[in-house]
Amino acid sequence: MQLAREYDTTDYLIAPDPQAARLTRRVVGHDHTGAATEIAVIEERPLTIFLNGQEIVTAMTIGDYPDYLALGFLRNQGMLGVGEEVTGVDYDDELETVVVRTATPTNHEEKLKKKTRTSGCAVGTVFGDMMEGLEGLTLPATPLRTSDLYALAIRINRTPSLYLEAGAIHGTVLCQGDQPLVYMEDVGRHNAVDKIAGWMMATGTAPDDKVLYTTGRLTSEMVIKTAMMGIPALASRSGFTAWGVEIAREVGLTLIGRMRGQRFVCLSGEERLVRDADPDAVPQEASKQRRKGARA
Repeated sequence: MQLAREYDTTDYLIAPDPQAARLTRRVVGHDHTGAATEIAVIEERPLTIFLNGQEIVTAMTIGDYPDYLALGFLRNQGMLGVGEEVTGVDYDDELETVVVRTATPTNHEEKLKKKTRTSGCAVGTVFGDMMEGLEGLTLPATPLRTSDLYALAIRINRTPSLYLEAGAIHGTVLCQGDQPLVYMEDVGRHNAVDKIAGWMMATGTAPDDKVLYTTGRLTSEMVIKTAMMGIPALASRSGFTAWGVEIAREVGLTLIGRMRGQRFVCLSGEERLVRDADPDAVPQEASKQRRKGARA
């Protein structure tokens, strides 16, 4: 834990708050020897998202940034188009609901009938026509410097987080160059990505020069969401699925996985990598810094 706190978070635009009382709970149990032990566990609560007067979905989430989660979910599911005028986002903590209101009427009843359960944690769903938004999409061929990749991995891995405090959670970080900007966590990696998508939509942040870093697997859903957001590069400590790689190659997404210390694997966008760092000069990760996906 001391190593994880070497870096402060003052230059993040949004950073995890592992000490926030509402996000974790202290629970007493017993360890393998039978001795009493107390640990922090992640809180999980429902959030029902409405688009105007229509209920869309109930997501299980840690409950922070519900406005960004709702906006990002609706944007990534194609329910809020580019340029759609959002007139309000109203969150009711007592009812655990968030209502997104638009200037023009919406009707997504047919879309709601077609759901595909994804391979993500916390039972994420995307809709049956999830590929629709990728038709004709080509991401910008933005170069990606390996020196930035290594710097991001070291910085993010040592940032204080809910994962390091309690585990059982995924993190996703919006980055620019070697600087992490917005670090979101949630019980499902799809929620963490949607929060970032919502923040980008709310702030009008351009995606062309950004990198998305995630602690989870590089599945089709993660690739589709990243592409829908217009971000040209996606990196992870974890591995790939074949469909995720196929989609990344189709849309021109630079896809980096298995980032562990000096190592990584690029399965899409090798021509956009600028190899300006000597891997031998990158320090190996200490075992206490590694997330569980990096210990194999």
